[in-house]
Amino acid sequence: MAKQDYYELLGVARTATEAEIKKAYRRMAMKYHPDRNPDDKDAEAKFKEAKEAYEVLSDTRKRAAYDQFGHAGVDNSAGAGGFRGGAGGFSDIFGDVFNDIFGAGGRHQNYRGADLRYRLELTLEEAVAGTTATIRIPVHVTCKTCDGTGAKPGSQPVTCTTCGGHGQVRIQQGFFTVQQTCPHCHGTGKMIQDPCSDCHGEGVIQEQKTLQVKVPAGVDTGDRIRLAGEGEAGTGGAPAGDLYVEVSVKHHDVFTRDGNNLFCDVPISFVTATLGGEVEVPTLNGKAVLKVPEGTQTGQQFRLRSKGVQSVRSGSPGDLLCRVIIETPVKLSKKQKELLQAFEDTLKDGNNAHTPKHSSWLDAVKRFFE
Repeated sequence: MAKQDYYELLGVARTATEAEIKKAYRRMAMKYHPDRNPDDKDAEAKFKEAKEAYEVLSDTRKRAAYDQFGHAGVDNSAGAGGFRGGAGGFSDIFGDVFNDIFGAGGRHQNYRGADLRYRLELTLEEAVAGTTATIRIPVHVTCKTCDGTGAKPGSQPVTCTTCGGHGQVRIQQGFFTVQQTCPHCHGTGKMIQDPCSDCHGEGVIQEQKTLQVKVPAGVDTGDRIRLAGEGEAGTGGAPAGDLYVEVSVKHHDVFTRDGNNLFCDVPISFVTATLGGEVEVPTLNGKAVLKVPEGTQTGQQFRLRSKGVQSVRSGSPGDLLCRVIIETPVKLSKKQKELLQAFEDTLKDGNNAHTPKHSSWLDAVKRFFE
């Protein structure tokens, strides 16, 4: 019986890459492996065929011979092979999968240090104008005594006896082989027999680091400033992480901020609201004059252009929005009360022009009850 074409058997094109061939073989091997199909002769035969095809097509020399001469070019070298143990075992299939995910044995990764976050509280004035803040943070830095090796000066780490320097161990569970980080060397492949007295074999020590943080003008709560390389130290000489300084602006007694605009309440007298006038209002850059028109109502809002916060991104300033609050006089003298009452009497002449809001409110109430 003629053998099936190896490419067709694995379901790949003749131009398939090595990775595509390997993927196709894994799929068939996991499907037809005898450990998953006990007493199934057809599955066993298909597994052997897939293994034979993979052994040829995954070998550059054999593949070239097969492409040129077909099965005749590889019959002497491509045996069917067994399916338990050796290179074709089910555990080896899973071993290849785990190696691709976690890295092959003997190659140890050096890990970049962790990023850190620091919450920096600023006053509104500092956030708007910009400042330079001094902060102290606890960080793990490379031990200078042992240069990060963890070993006492004059000694060196030795190969881990548990994993043989691979950094990973394999645990057999039935027909599965699970590969995991070595519990003794934690994936480094090395062990410290004579640890450094300063870092106790860790390779890093904790210090209080003092840093100067330049805060640009216009930052707001939630903005982050990145300080590259100021985070935790990396392992095995890997670069340190970054420090992210997160801004938090404190509550202000006068202003409320919304983006680049500032808001404030301005109390004015009953007379100023009625007759109009000028009122001094605060800004972050000094005082400004707010012109209050005649007949101003409480809650009315006025905008002072470009008196807000300069944007940290665009550079354009926001506005200051002043809401006037008419203050009711308190602790009046007898004469003051009499004057106010006399004034009130002058408004009761049937002319609703003096109190337009009150009149419209009375009309709405009347319609409601009707």
